[in-house]
Amino acid sequence: MKIVVLNGAKVNFDGIIDYSVLAEEGDQLVVFETCEDHKYADISEGAEVIISKELPICRDDIMALPDTVKLICEAGTGYNNIDLDACHERGIGVCNVPAYSSERVSHTAVLLMLMLASSMQRQISMLAKGDYTNFDKCLSVPHVELNGKTLGVIGAGNIGRQTIAVGRALGMNVLVFNRTKKEDAEGVHFTSLEEIYRNADFISLHCPLTDVTRHMINKDTLTLMKPGTFIINTARGALIKEDDLIEALRNGTIAGAGLDVQEIEPLDASSPLFALDNVIVTPHMGWKGLETRLRLVSILKDGIDGFRRGERVNRVD
Repeated sequence: MKIVVLNGAKVNFDGIIDYSVLAEEGDQLVVFETCEDHKYADISEGAEVIISKELPICRDDIMALPDTVKLICEAGTGYNNIDLDACHERGIGVCNVPAYSSERVSHTAVLLMLMLASSMQRQISMLAKGDYTNFDKCLSVPHVELNGKTLGVIGAGNIGRQTIAVGRALGMNVLVFNRTKKEDAEGVHFTSLEEIYRNADFISLHCPLTDVTRHMINKDTLTLMKPGTFIINTARGALIKEDDLIEALRNGTIAGAGLDVQEIEPLDASSPLFALDNVIVTPHMGWKGLETRLRLVSILKDGIDGFRRGERVNRVD
């Protein structure tokens, strides 16, 4: 079997990840470092399995793929970048890598909450400018506890549930919105989006990007929030209408934001988000821990091995 990795450097950016574990004896494994020009058909010639990481694979791309291609593996949990309808028309299966980064991404969300609660971004910026006010005078930036605060979690999948668990361990009260309502537990109440927007001190997004959820955080929903609210996004950047968020951050509609994902990635160096002292932006790092990426490749192999056996393992088509 021929397996082609379209953009291997996305996962193996440090040269540590060994893709050879995906292949069995007699297989042909071809790894391209990058593939940003959409010439997927050319480099997939003769392949039965192609592997991508967050590459947009649209209908035209899929229709142009060689007839040999029978499986597309998305090396991640989200697969909104792949046109599933077109894959169905071509008889191409699609699998993802579920639950490989749940703890790591939830810990990133909590990290952002802790940093925002202690104005860490502002403190680091002050030190970079040689301002030692916080050391030789009274602390001059806001500094609050997470315990006793209300955490709003939107999406109670694997990552959302991990975030809820850590929030509860930190003594937070949790409000949750999920497409499928679940039973309340101690300190955890399933409710509406509006109640979360109006009452949460921290709102953490953990839902997939769909036509329904795209720009769910926008001017209208931002105005429902308290001035002290912080928004955390470790899911998909386009869940937030970025221009509306920037306006709300500038005028004090909300207190701040922690964004591990942005609407367009990589975030342009001229983005106002880099200059706002009530914003923390990180480079979609939630899934990039070493252990997380090793786990990703292991689960990716499960999907490919299932395909070899004629079984649907981690299939989303």
